Amino acid sequence: MGAGEVSICARVKGQEGALLQVQGLGKRYGARIGCADVSFDLWPGEVLGIVGESGSGKSTLLSCLAGHLRPDAGRVMFRTDQGMRDTVAMAEPERRRLARTDWAFVHQHARDGLRMGVSAGGNVGERLMAVGARNYGAIRGAALDWLQRVEIAADRIDDRPSAFSGGMQQRLQIARNLVTGPRLVFMDEPTGGLDVSVQARLLDLLRGLVREMGLSVIIVTHDLAVVRLLADRLMVMKSGRVVEQGLTDQVLDDPQHGYTQLLVSSVLQV
Repeated sequence: MGAGEVSICARVKGQEGALLQVQGLGKRYGARIGCADVSFDLWPGEVLGIVGESGSGKSTLLSCLAGHLRPDAGRVMFRTDQGMRDTVAMAEPERRRLARTDWAFVHQHARDGLRMGVSAGGNVGERLMAVGARNYGAIRGAALDWLQRVEIAADRIDDRPSAFSGGMQQRLQIARNLVTGPRLVFMDEPTGGLDVSVQARLLDLLRGLVREMGLSVIIVTHDLAVVRLLADRLMVMKSGRVVEQGLTDQVLDDPQHGYTQLLVSSVLQV
């Protein structure tokens, strides 16, 4: 069964509808377009990849979706306990609460998503405390379990992230984000800047966790190998606009838009 088929099956098994609905999203920086008229649905358990060269708008789009940037146009509808809610129109405290509970954000540079002066266990435990956990023993136990799940030795639980390699820092950031079981995970170039062998191990880890936890993920990357491995569906962006989208294998194996064809053939340096 291919990645796209897995996604479709997840929708059929009693899901009440899309988890995220993006409608006409746009962001400008003065006269320059960051992203324009972007619309799509994301389903429970689905992984959506967004690709394009530098400056294509993919990072701006991700920042708008995650609430790090306020879009100039459009809506980002997320399925909450109260039904579909427009996160753009939410009050800031409510949006921050959503980011601590149902959402998670994996940064390209792990240092941006970690507390470097806090131990590895403390980094994971802080996320649990943010959602109400208070029992120290239970928090430390969960932190220890997650460190082992992301292939960090148990005896490193009290070490600070500054003592870790880049790959270990990224795995720690993943543990910190996933320990509370978020429903939607945003990933910004999660393998960027890592050695090829480290990238391969991290991708295997991510793929396993996504499948095991049934995560919905939006991942931005310039690396087509990453989306082929992880993403059910793919959107290609150029100059702030979506120029092609579809099932990942279909887009990569039979690209229809000229820009996508250039990306796939590696003519563009992305």
